[in-house]
Amino acid sequence: MITHHEDYASSLLICARRRLFLLGRSLHRRVLSIPIPLPLILSNHLINFYSKCGRPDLARKVFDVMPHRNLVSWTALLTGYAHRGLHDSCFRLFSTMLADYLPNEFGFSAVLGSCAAARCTTHGRQVHALALKTSLHASVFVSNALITMYSSCCSVDEEDDAWVVFRTMPFRDVITWNAMITGFLSGGHPQRSLKLFAEMRQCGVAFDKATMVCVISSCCGLQHCRELHGLVTKSGFESEVEVGTALLKAYAGFGGDGDDCLKIFEGIQEHDIVSWTGIIASCAEQEPEKAILLFCHLQQQDLKPDRYTFSIVIRASAGFATERHCLALYSLIVRYGFGDDLVLCNALIHAYAHCGSIQLAERVFEQMTTHDQVSWNSMIMAYAAHGCGREALSAFACMDVPPDSATFVGVLTACSHGGLVNDGRDLFKAMLEVYGIAPQLDHFACMVDILGRAGKLLEAEDLINQMPMKPDSVIWSSLLGACRKHGEAKIAEKAARMLMELDPQNSVGYVMMSNIYSARGSFSNAASFRKGMKVYGVKKDPGLSWIEIGNHIHEFSAGGLHHPQREEIYEELKKLVIKVKEVGYVADIRLVFHEIEEEYKEERLLLHSEKLALVFGLMNSSSTLADLRIMKNIRICEDCHNFIKLTSKCTDREIVVRDVSRFHHFKDGHCSCGNYW
Repeated sequence: MITHHEDYASSLLICARRRLFLLGRSLHRRVLSIPIPLPLILSNHLINFYSKCGRPDLARKVFDVMPHRNLVSWTALLTGYAHRGLHDSCFRLFSTMLADYLPNEFGFSAVLGSCAAARCTTHGRQVHALALKTSLHASVFVSNALITMYSSCCSVDEEDDAWVVFRTMPFRDVITWNAMITGFLSGGHPQRSLKLFAEMRQCGVAFDKATMVCVISSCCGLQHCRELHGLVTKSGFESEVEVGTALLKAYAGFGGDGDDCLKIFEGIQEHDIVSWTGIIASCAEQEPEKAILLFCHLQQQDLKPDRYTFSIVIRASAGFATERHCLALYSLIVRYGFGDDLVLCNALIHAYAHCGSIQLAERVFEQMTTHDQVSWNSMIMAYAAHGCGREALSAFACMDVPPDSATFVGVLTACSHGGLVNDGRDLFKAMLEVYGIAPQLDHFACMVDILGRAGKLLEAEDLINQMPMKPDSVIWSSLLGACRKHGEAKIAEKAARMLMELDPQNSVGYVMMSNIYSARGSFSNAASFRKGMKVYGVKKDPGLSWIEIGNHIHEFSAGGLHHPQREEIYEELKKLVIKVKEVGYVADIRLVFHEIEEEYKEERLLLHSEKLALVFGLMNSSSTLADLRIMKNIRICEDCHNFIKLTSKCTDREIVVRDVSRFHHFKDGHCSCGNYW
């Protein structure tokens, strides 16, 4: 049984350190039952206890009824306000305290930390001036807080106040160096962080894991990342979760090998949700299957995924041909209480649409209680990608938040894919005149695409000539694609020349010009562009297609030479060709190399990757009711578009193809693009 004030004080100190709020409250009630005034030391411990437990309101009640206070009383309450984010209250209390007491280094540190969190330079400078007057600026404790305050409130460079404080300090500890290194990084000067770290090592100051986390975040390339990895290993910090996670993010950010990331992850001694999210993020872009597998392993751990984890996994799921993973994730998101999370709902809209299901994207959007710009933009872009131009315009008209630059990229893209020329013109004009948004390069690219696809090539060329900025490769590529569609060689030559100057290693200009001349029968001109590719070492991206069957992704390249079932696929392809020819298919051999013998031209077309993926899907899909989903890395060619369109008619199957620019929904011999892509 507690009988002495010293025992109460010791017990309250333990409760404060361990955040035992209920036990500390019980002790407070027992203290109040003693019919004598509370000693100052006991009141101070109560203030400290409530502050540490995140209840500065209760700490203030104790403070207000104290008959006497000392510097510890004021400092404990200051610290409580600062840690709880009550920055105005903290500064007012600090100002009031000055009538009776000058602060010590802990009081200065608390109020400077509050100024840093509030990004209030004005108050911070006033506190700095007082520290100078009291000579407490020489305290390493106060100087460290000043560096952090100035770094948080201002952009740090060599002339900044934080740097001046750092350079004039008579003594620096590791926290000083860490604060300045972090200040340079947060101020957008990672090279300065690295330079200061090198100086720190030259001065013989031993760094800690906090130093390494910041320095790793400052690294500027994969080779530099590997060098820091070696230093981490030598220093014995590789098993620390914070350091390992920073390395994971750095490797992933610079395109590091997935195996390297996995080794780092496996070397971490005790994982937290941040490290799991880091390893999943490192795989999300290039290896989405591995990212999903790692997320499944995470669910077997005693850790709860947070909103950041879910957002990364949703991003990985968007890389698949079907929405199977997205559906499973949505169930987990609801189960973990994130069903109303705006960021995750926006990510789901994008993922569902990217996997081919505009209906599920609409369902998520309709179930959301609030929408922001990202929600509307995601939905508009989803409609645009699926060729639903009118739906995109309707969504734009219903927006209950102001549109931004990205909104107009989405709605102009929708007009382009839907052939809505007049609507596109009106929107492009309204951007500046009605909404005050100046068109940028991507908006001009959309407008060139709108006009070019509609055959208005001279108008598109005039628009490019009137642009207030220099056209980029995307704009010239859009014009060139329109010229190929409409067989316009003269404007195409200019577009191709400009594209080759801006991006010499891009094969688009060479290939499109070759195709334009081949279609016109100018085979010598076509051959010269093909020859130019060889002379300048320009390589055409190989056409690849993917289809998901069961739980596996199957990849096809032209010819399907590496697929284990290629012979069976060839046989089924021959049977399918007979069927589609019966409903009107004629191979479009205009774009095949002129040098190839006539009897081999059709065979070359029939071995395109999307046709092979289609046949494989028809062979292995279990239900004739389910649609087939095919992904491509480049634009679908005209011959494959016509072939798949007729296949949907003769097989009575819905087929969805996602190429590099949009979705094509084939059904009953028709495509959602209306042959306008």
